[in-house]
Amino acid sequence: FHRGYYIRARAVDHCVQDFLLKTQSHPRTQMLSLGAGFDSLYFRLKDMGLLHHTVVYEVDFPNVACQKATLIKRTKELSALVGDTGGEGLGVITFSGEDYKLLGVDLSELSELERALEEAGLDNEIPTLFIAEVVLTYMENSRSDALIQWAAEHFSQACFLLYEQMHPEDPFGRVMQQHFSQLNSALRSLAHYPDCEAQQRRFFEKGWTECSVMDMNEFFTCCTPEDEQQRVQALEPFDEYEEWHLKCSHYFVLTASKGMEPSWTPLLSNMTVPHRDGPVRMAGSITAAVCAMQSEICGLRRYGHHSVLIKPNVILTTGGFGEEDGQHCRMRNSHVLIKHAGSWKAGCVKKENPDKRWDERLYHTVSRLSNSLALVVGGRTSPSSAGLGMLWVKLTETCNASDPDDITVELVSLQPAANFCFCDIPNSDFSFTWLSFSVGEKYLFLYGGRSAMEPVLGDWYFLHTQELSCTVIPVEGAIPEGRHSHSACSWKGGVIIAGGLGAAEQPLGSVFFLRELEHGFQWQRVETHPPLIPRYSHTAHVHDGKLLLVGGVWFHSSSVPGITVIDLMTGLCLDYTINVEHLEWPLMLHNHSSVFLPNEKELLLIGGGGNCFSFGTHLNPEPVSLSLSNILTSH
Repeated sequence: FHRGYYIRARAVDHCVQDFLLKTQSHPRTQMLSLGAGFDSLYFRLKDMGLLHHTVVYEVDFPNVACQKATLIKRTKELSALVGDTGGEGLGVITFSGEDYKLLGVDLSELSELERALEEAGLDNEIPTLFIAEVVLTYMENSRSDALIQWAAEHFSQACFLLYEQMHPEDPFGRVMQQHFSQLNSALRSLAHYPDCEAQQRRFFEKGWTECSVMDMNEFFTCCTPEDEQQRVQALEPFDEYEEWHLKCSHYFVLTASKGMEPSWTPLLSNMTVPHRDGPVRMAGSITAAVCAMQSEICGLRRYGHHSVLIKPNVILTTGGFGEEDGQHCRMRNSHVLIKHAGSWKAGCVKKENPDKRWDERLYHTVSRLSNSLALVVGGRTSPSSAGLGMLWVKLTETCNASDPDDITVELVSLQPAANFCFCDIPNSDFSFTWLSFSVGEKYLFLYGGRSAMEPVLGDWYFLHTQELSCTVIPVEGAIPEGRHSHSACSWKGGVIIAGGLGAAEQPLGSVFFLRELEHGFQWQRVETHPPLIPRYSHTAHVHDGKLLLVGGVWFHSSSVPGITVIDLMTGLCLDYTINVEHLEWPLMLHNHSSVFLPNEKELLLIGGGGNCFSFGTHLNPEPVSLSLSNILTSH
């Protein structure tokens, strides 16, 4: 919530102050804020002493303008700044100060708007900045296009600043559109102008000669100084990275100009020029289908959970945040999926020790040790919570192995060996997977993650499961940079680490193999070609020498991650889209879990989604099946 409004205000302030700086040699300039609402931009700029020769005009519906005028008059600090000259209440001008004019006009009535601005003193021969923050998208396209063209045609030195939504058809975009439709505020421009390129063409076609546009991930990365990024990231506990980055990839900031000498390009001047990749080249598509279910249960609608194939045809899902007893909450119950006669049956697992509650952790790991035993490590209940230690999960079957109601679970807190400290366990978003070392010895390898104090961790532990002790094993080679929300898979006695989110909150595209040596292990980078698109919050599996990366979040806003297949022997990296035409709801592939069934070459996607600051909670309602036989055979 805080970051979302911060980045919007930051983008507008950045562009507005750049306009004021570049035009300071002109004797007079002006700004026109369209659909200004209760924006405080004028008062902030005035208080900062930046409006020496600039008049600010604000336009909104008459009732909104009247409310704002009343508020200004009642607030002595605002009245003092605006320097009231008593011109309020004259026609459409609801408030008039020396350098501030507030007008009540319907923007869609262009001739009316033009007359009102002329009456208020707007000069079409001096440098003018038009500002439209999430305004034009609520108008009919013909009317908003006419307004953009009018501004270009009637002002000799004009600049335009636009902030709006985009990408309506991907999963997050569909949830976003649904939110605004429920508010009876449909986003009308999205169908005609769905992305940055379409918006840029729009302005060129309407008479603007310069136009730059970027999504808000690009803006934060390229136009926000590094020290400011670090300041914002350290302000408060935070763990909603996926929703933050998805929100930023669905909003853009655009600047356009004409007749300006020199050209006005605030998104490019004195900053890193963003490199926008072309469309992701896809090798094919994989069709998603809702799993054939004998029963429905809302407990699988969750995110931040973990699912593990505990034995053939039996999947255990624990933890996370989701829907339970008709409410959204941290999940208290574990659930199983059992395959029988070609379809899946879901059920809530009974507790053998009812007094021992699941501690409502999210973003933990679960590692299968046998058909009836799994180890839970780490996780959190909030961004600032400490690591939650380890639990045994013991499963017991009664009479009918195909019925979830006949499976019970026992939770047992662990007392590890003296050399293993719970404070060493990462808070969350780390990886935990099997590896082998020396004859007959198996270890669980814990790598990366984050803690309440450290945004990323880059260390690792070898956990001997029989003794519950950490073992020191020599590791050589260049150490990967710290990360969380990455993936880890066992391969050839070692571990494959892929992707993740780095210390600067930037997705990583590196893949590392911790390979077994005679007396230890060695980090070895896996070179992929073409290079792997950086991502995080994905899941991963290895099958027959091929690394499968499933979903996740990346900054490549023209598409969403599907399935990526990396040949670990050759490094060949191929991306596949997920065809969701048979699903009636948006499939969000972050914060999900996935289980690979090697015999069937089938991938089950369980849960996923998130809680966006503005658009509400979206949980994938049902498990989804992907058949990978074609791509694993042909790859």
